[in-house]
Amino acid sequence: MEILKQILASDLGSSYNDFAFLIFRVLFAIQLFRVHGLKKFRLENGQKEIIPNPLGLPEKMNALVASYADLVVPFLIILGLGTRLAILPTIGVTAIGYFIVHRKDSPEVRDVPYMYTLSLLLILALGAGKYSLDYYLLNLL
Repeated sequence: MEILKQILASDLGSSYNDFAFLIFRVLFAIQLFRVHGLKKFRLENGQKEIIPNPLGLPEKMNALVASYADLVVPFLIILGLGTRLAILPTIGVTAIGYFIVHRKDSPEVRDVPYMYTLSLLLILALGAGKYSLDYYLLNLL
């Protein structure tokens, strides 16, 4: 039970900080879903998105992790539900994008996975804040 409390708890110090972080979480998650999640449904040049697989995972597993990271996680971030655990696969996807997939690309190309990874690490460190389901559930325990 104590581990669960530590996972859900977050103290940003003031209501202003909690509200600012709520806005950050929501805008970040909308952008993640809009730009990366919707690609999973869109056809470009008559073809679905090709999901890089630099780790050589089974194709279905690779697609499942990438789809979860871009389609499900944004909604969990917005709700602030299981936030710290939910974002771990997305951190993995964005960090692999930065360190492996785009390692030889220009800084302009590498900037996107870098900023996503940093933003996710911030959410991981701070938790979802007071305006989240995590906070609500923590107070029920």
